[in-house]
Amino acid sequence: MKKVLALAAALMLTLGAFAQIENPVKWAYAAKRTSATDATVFIKATIEDGWHVYSQYVEEGGPIKTSFTFSKSKDYTLAGKTAEPKAVVKFDKQFKMNIGFFEKEVLFEQKVKLKSANAATVKGKLEFMVCNDHKCLPPDEIAFNVAVPAKK
Repeated sequence: MKKVLALAAALMLTLGAFAQIENPVKWAYAAKRTSATDATVFIKATIEDGWHVYSQYVEEGGPIKTSFTFSKSKDYTLAGKTAEPKAVVKFDKQFKMNIGFFEKEVLFEQKVKLKSANAATVKGKLEFMVCNDHKCLPPDEIAFNVAVPAKK
């Protein structure tokens, strides 16, 4: 019986070593105060070669678009929509539509109006989907906290 348990444990460890979780996108966050009551939050995706994430502006019936949900706060309000650079747009045979996406890296920007010159934290979550030419990974949701420095 001990041999069977030892063999089962060894098999599980071996299989676990081969089951690597793919994570081709790394997210980073920063903020810059532009005045006593204004700041810009930067959300950057660094994407491994061969992979891409989608624009915020993907039509219904396409892949999961990148989206941002910011938490309500007494310290700030959003000023406009989250901005993104111009996406690469190509026709996708699987979805039978033109789709905008980003490769290598993309920097999203969200302007916020601050209620005071004190430091604040902008909180929220983002949802995205990453694909390459062969497959797509399931959509992922990530929570973030971005520190906005106090006005000096």
